[in-house]
Amino acid sequence: MSKLAPLDDLVKQYKQFDYHNDPQLKKRLHEAQQWLKNRIQVTHQDLFNETQNQLMAQYFLNRLYGGPEFDALAKQIERLVKIAHKAEKMVPENTILTGIQSVGLAVLAMRLDQEVAKQLLEDYPADQAIDDEMMRLTLIKLDQRQARLQQLDLLDGLGVSLDKYLRSFIVHTAFKMCKGPAHKYKFDLMYDFIGEGFAAMKPLKSATKFIQSFTTKERIIVDNVHSGQANPFRV
Repeated sequence: MSKLAPLDDLVKQYKQFDYHNDPQLKKRLHEAQQWLKNRIQVTHQDLFNETQNQLMAQYFLNRLYGGPEFDALAKQIERLVKIAHKAEKMVPENTILTGIQSVGLAVLAMRLDQEVAKQLLEDYPADQAIDDEMMRLTLIKLDQRQARLQQLDLLDGLGVSLDKYLRSFIVHTAFKMCKGPAHKYKFDLMYDFIGEGFAAMKPLKSATKFIQSFTTKERIIVDNVHSGQANPFRV
């Protein structure tokens, strides 16, 4: 079986999301994602503001938590899977595996956020601005605790993979050599998606340490929400 097969499964999951055919849900989803990104920026302001962490912070916000180009990226992934036998010869195996982890996290984030958006539409007027209390009550009602903790566990796993695989000079050099073919055959978004991970890694001593600092606070927030704290997002 092709090493790219998991990407095909992820794209199939992504294409089944209801918001693709529901403009109102899509709008609410984007609003919920923006609330989440704003909250993450506030929660992790000190971590994100450190000079060496800024690229990784942007990778989190723009890629792993619902990037604006994911529709186009998904189409490129579909095309890439169809020529898997060629792609696997060009792209280092460890880069493929790490890319799959990153795409999987992005798809999981959108699935969970779509659930949030649906619940918001059910409980509140579609044009009501999302605030902390709305989100607190929505998260309690959905009871996403285990799914959100799984998301954080997967993030920790990505940190280990980034340190283990993407720090290799040989892997990095091989990946850079793929840039020409990637752009020639219009796989530029997929290349950039992985390439931003490489770039974000460069200033860091350890991606694992950065991500664990992030997930430690996020686990506190998950626990705060589901233990009924009045202001769970203030950590």
